Amino acid sequence: MFRFAHNNLNVLNLERSLKFYAEALDLHEVDGRIDTPDFTIVYLGDSFGSHHKLELTWIKENKTPYNLGDNEFHVAFTTKDFDAAHERHKKMGCICYENEAMGIYFIEDPDGYWLEVLPE
Repeated sequence: MFRFAHNNLNVLNLERSLKFYAEALDLHEVDGRIDTPDFTIVYLGDSFGSHHKLELTWIKENKTPYNLGDNEFHVAFTTKDFDAAHERHKKMGCICYENEAMGIYFIEDPDGYWLEVLPE
């Protein structure tokens, strides 16, 4: 028996990413940090107590953007108030793709990762 634990995204600037995820998706730090001389790992959770976490890994020596390839992978989030979420992301300027026919859109984080937003 298996349960989802987390997805990992590598980030160039941990504080910038933490700010983005708090503002855009109401995610906050949970479960403590893992801090070593080479890297820091921070787990983010939602306000609903979901078991699934988003792991942000900051490799301290890396100074170049990560190669995301075609960026076809993504993490998806649901929201009860889709219209308010869309307005928030529009004001933030982070909407990178909309598919009105499917009723979804994507936002882009500071490192170029796409995050899907869909109604609950």
